[in-house]
Amino acid sequence: MTFDLFDNLDDPAPANPAPEPLADGAVVLRGLARTNAEALLADVQAVIAAAPLRHMVTPGGLTMSVAMTNCGDAGWVSDARGYRYDRTDPLSGQPWPAMPPRLRALAEEAAALAGFAGFAPDACLVNRYVPGTRLSLHQDRDERDFGAPIVSVSLGLPAVFLFGGMRRAERPQRVRLAHGDVVVWGGPSRLAFHGVAPLADGDHPLLGRARINLTFRKAL
Repeated sequence: MTFDLFDNLDDPAPANPAPEPLADGAVVLRGLARTNAEALLADVQAVIAAAPLRHMVTPGGLTMSVAMTNCGDAGWVSDARGYRYDRTDPLSGQPWPAMPPRLRALAEEAAALAGFAGFAPDACLVNRYVPGTRLSLHQDRDERDFGAPIVSVSLGLPAVFLFGGMRRAERPQRVRLAHGDVVVWGGPSRLAFHGVAPLADGDHPLLGRARINLTFRKAL
């Protein structure tokens, strides 16, 4: 199901974790993370306290508009050396914070509901969006094994998720994501191009003028 950018983004639909198909191997689980969102955000804040959000630089020298950090056995990083996973935080030289059990359990539950039982994420990217922030279409292909799915959790301001095909030129679906919605894609859709349209302004009760996205992956 697709939605227009301005179609009631501030009015989340009732929670319904029954898989809503996007493509072969890709689903939306509406409201799955909404019930315990405050506890999830407390875990996220603990991660950020240990490994602060930062704006990474692409290999081409551009500063990314999305602020990010990581938790788990590995974290995704970008700099002049390229895109990759690293076991240590380049800012501190220390291992990334451990993945909170509550976050891991949510990712495992979402993957199982989407048909990917046994998902064992070892990396969680924490992305913070503010109004105007976007994420251009890209593929997640820095992981060693594409057999595991991607699990993406939306918290805070609503967003329009762009979900495309195997070629960047294919026109993506525009998918409305509200607070607590979870997207899972794997199998035939594992390397689908995806992104986020510029975030509309708003004021969320828990996060104010911000959206937090948690992306769980099997990286190592």
